[in-house]
Amino acid sequence: MAERPRIFDDLAGMAGGAISALSGLREEIEAMVRARLDEAVRRMELVKKDEFEAVAEMAATARAGQEAAEARITALEARIAALETAR
Repeated sequence: MAERPRIFDDLAGMAGGAISALSGLREEIEAMVRARLDEAVRRMELVKKDEFEAVAEMAATARAGQEAAEARITALEARIAALETAR
């Protein structure tokens, strides 16, 4: 069986090295883009989704508490009115 020329081994080694370099370059570019986007979000004073959802949940809880308090006040006012008319 004929032996494979050494140039093919050299080319394969170079291709493997190039792929490794490109992979590292890709990761570095992704990190730089992510850092730039995070900085832009901070400058624009945008909130992250999880922070927004937490505040929305707090607002919904507060709204439910307010509605319950309003219903209780309405019931108490009705009781007071009934007591005043009973005199």
